[in-house]
Amino acid sequence: MSTNLKTIDELITPVVLLDRARMDKNIQAMQDALDAHGVGLWPHIKTHKMVEVAKRQLAAGAQGLTCAKVGEAEVMIASGARRIFIAHSLVDVRVAPRLAALADQLDELRVAATSAGQAEALARVAVATDRPLKVVMAVDTGLHREGVRDIEGAKRIAAIVAQCPQLELAAIYTHEGQMYGATPEEQVEKANEVLQRMSEVRDAVDPELPLWPGCSVTAKIMAATGKVQVARPGAYMFGDMSLSVSSQVMERGDVAVHVLATVVDRPEPGLALIDAGTKVFSSDKSRSGLHGIAADGRDIHAAALNEEHGYLRGDDVDSLKIGDRIQLMPPHVCTVINLTDQVAVVEGENVVDFWQVAARGKVQ
Repeated sequence: MSTNLKTIDELITPVVLLDRARMDKNIQAMQDALDAHGVGLWPHIKTHKMVEVAKRQLAAGAQGLTCAKVGEAEVMIASGARRIFIAHSLVDVRVAPRLAALADQLDELRVAATSAGQAEALARVAVATDRPLKVVMAVDTGLHREGVRDIEGAKRIAAIVAQCPQLELAAIYTHEGQMYGATPEEQVEKANEVLQRMSEVRDAVDPELPLWPGCSVTAKIMAATGKVQVARPGAYMFGDMSLSVSSQVMERGDVAVHVLATVVDRPEPGLALIDAGTKVFSSDKSRSGLHGIAADGRDIHAAALNEEHGYLRGDDVDSLKIGDRIQLMPPHVCTVINLTDQVAVVEGENVVDFWQVAARGKVQ
């Protein structure tokens, strides 16, 4: 959706800016890294939730898309995707008609089996759906969320899946989200620990099953091992403080999403208030406890947030005047995107388009 706006300076704040050139560079860099090792890319769209971004990922070579919820998958049909993996624990037969409709529009629909109990419920959903569904089994590799905890649990899932005519066990996956807490020096070692755990479970069930890890911190590391078949990163095309400052797997200059805000008050020295709070950034913080940092490198950071205000502090904050505008890098880009209806797509100082966050709110 384009408008007649010409420059960033014409935008009313707060607004989320998406640098198209940086995003395209990041998309291609991940695709090239995985292609170099023969690893398929099924990016997780929960970060961007935008059809336009998914189209770019697919055009660059992504084999399919990963979604968190059925509603996200329904939106992503418009991207032209032919293969979708819903990486969530489906248990409610009420969703069966929607799954059937999805399957009818795709070449391949994959669903997650996350425990024996959930697999039993999934089998009932599959029978009601009455469509062939490929199953990807989750393994807990340290996040302690979904996924089998032991070999016996994995074998129970495999047996349940084998007994359901609509289901076929097709891969092993994990979300190694704990890697966001790893230092750059720890990443390779900890990624190998994740891979070892996945391999142990896979080999006990079926040594031929492909491995599908999923994390932007580890995607390139995993691909380089030659032991995985698919990677499912989510935030890599945008970046944020987690990826550029904490994990350091991308350069700050490659981060493609920033929040543009206006200084609305200077109530005291050392403090500037902006018009963006938790309703823009969410309440997420960086590992160092910050809600955002100045994109231009100045020592200015969002130290605290209320719903509609951000508290900027730092050695350079007194350079700000009421009415000044500042771009801030968020600590967690996924929640920022989920809180806005649209992003302003920019190239340099020019606004070239507005993209709808079409899968925003698709939590069912």
